[in-house]
Amino acid sequence: MNIHTRFLFKDLNVRGQHLSLDDAWQDMIQNRGYNPLVRQLFAELSALAIFLANGMKHKGKLTLQIQGDGIVNLLLVEVSDDLKIRGMVRAEGVIKEDDSLDKILGEGQIVATLYNAQTDHSFQSLVPRNAQGLIATFEDYFAQSEQLESKLWVSSTPDNLSAMLLQRMPDADQYDSEGWHRVGILADTVTQEELTSLDTESLLHRLFHEETVELFNAEWVSYECPKDKGRFEKIIQNLGEQDSRDLLKEHGEIAIHNEICNEHLFFNKDDVDRIFNTTY
Repeated sequence: MNIHTRFLFKDLNVRGQHLSLDDAWQDMIQNRGYNPLVRQLFAELSALAIFLANGMKHKGKLTLQIQGDGIVNLLLVEVSDDLKIRGMVRAEGVIKEDDSLDKILGEGQIVATLYNAQTDHSFQSLVPRNAQGLIATFEDYFAQSEQLESKLWVSSTPDNLSAMLLQRMPDADQYDSEGWHRVGILADTVTQEELTSLDTESLLHRLFHEETVELFNAEWVSYECPKDKGRFEKIIQNLGEQDSRDLLKEHGEIAIHNEICNEHLFFNKDDVDRIFNTTY
């Protein structure tokens, strides 16, 4: 089950999103060796990227990136308009359970990039960090950038990533002045087990069975990481023909690690001949 679903509290004008990823999440973290703290940070950024990408009105992709000088010096997630996702974490050193977010991420900035494929234009915005964590950071971001008070829950295991987002629309008080407060209290009772094991309908019934909730059509989320071999051929071109042939002579092939897809690409003599359009 790799499903993203939007929903609406019709009598409250509070909207929400629910996400549950199984094999797509497993593919994202397979053979990465992320410890639980890193995995949770990755899960939070992945869920946020999907929730943000859901609002795209054009072909393109949304990228959330944290790059800095902490133990985790790069955390990257990309989501396309049709909810294809990929990402990675680069960490150097050991993360302990009591390490603060500042120690883990250092002075890293959070950058959101929205790429419009129709205009071939990208728009970037900085997301101010909240010391309480990524969830608090993006709750602040939604409040400041979209004027939407928001609450977010994210749970991750090696097998599943699940998340729920609630957002109070600007005119919600005109519907029910206590509605936002009420559903927030109810949502706070959710357990990690419920978040990761229940489908959207069951979860919403468990939490909000006395509220009127409208479910919208579910959307499929998939993991996709194109190999993009041409980009790596350019790396060999930039290396230069002589150095490339020296590597071939020494190792028999040229191996380049595709970090975001977590796989190696291999180039033999025929590949190098083609890249430099020569034969020997």
